[in-house]
Amino acid sequence: MTLHRNARTCPESRRLIARRVIEEGWTLTAAAEAAGVSVPTARKWVRRARRGESLEDRSSAPKHLANRTSRDRVQAVLSLRRIRLTAEQIAEQLEMAPSTVSLICKREGLGRLPRLEPSSPERRYQRQRPGELVHVDVKKLGRIARPGHRVTGSRATEGYHRRVHDQGWDYVHVLVDDATRIAYAEVLADEHPETAIAFLRRGLAYLASMGITVERLMTDNGNAYRSTAHAIACRELGIRHLRTRPYTPRTNGKAERFIKTLVDGWAYDAIYGSSAERTAALPAWLDRYNRKRPHRSIGRMPPMVRLAELRANNVVGAHS
Repeated sequence: MTLHRNARTCPESRRLIARRVIEEGWTLTAAAEAAGVSVPTARKWVRRARRGESLEDRSSAPKHLANRTSRDRVQAVLSLRRIRLTAEQIAEQLEMAPSTVSLICKREGLGRLPRLEPSSPERRYQRQRPGELVHVDVKKLGRIARPGHRVTGSRATEGYHRRVHDQGWDYVHVLVDDATRIAYAEVLADEHPETAIAFLRRGLAYLASMGITVERLMTDNGNAYRSTAHAIACRELGIRHLRTRPYTPRTNGKAERFIKTLVDGWAYDAIYGSSAERTAALPAWLDRYNRKRPHRSIGRMPPMVRLAELRANNVVGAHS
């Protein structure tokens, strides 16, 4: 029970007032004075106690409303809302006030369109064999010219001129193994096809040093990954190239999630004096990510421990 901050009584003190008057013979004046309330207030609780009524607070809402919307009309509003009509359209069809329609929809939990249909659970998948599928993506980071708003807490800087301070972009290329979440990343100057191909070769060599042979590659539909040169490189490397559906980044969700972790834990976790200083900190962060950081999606094991577990179960290198 929630009492307002100036309440002098609660259900227990009301029972005490009633008991003192009814059972112990106190006068109303004495019981009211002892409880710090007025005599009419004490009389009210004593009267209710004698009738056997509850001493809890009663709702102040009226029991009957002359203009309450009928249940049939409410059902009609909800039926039209479920076929995705707006409050204004429903009000026009049913000749009701839009505010009334909005209140009904909000009260029934249909105020927002995404709530009209329960969202289907995401279809999560995880490859069982290291190298069966790797995810590749690119994250653009502005080069460091001065402390930014993430450090200063303000986007407004006195004397700031964008053309003076903008230094261009760093392109962080990332590669993540689906089964183990082992990650490889480099900060490069661009995302041209030849740059992406060279990064892919180095990433595959990194995985090969652990005994992982890559079979499939998933990327988005960026220009570098749709190029003829990239397709030729994949054929030379013996990799099947898969691309996500347009405007569906969650298909490449493991790379997207790794990028968020990378940005939060490396790019924005410290104050760097320059882009070169930030780039120099990446290898150490990656080593900790792969060897020490627990990963919830793989049983809270670090990726390297996950790889060792799969190797112990003779999964690494197995082909179906």
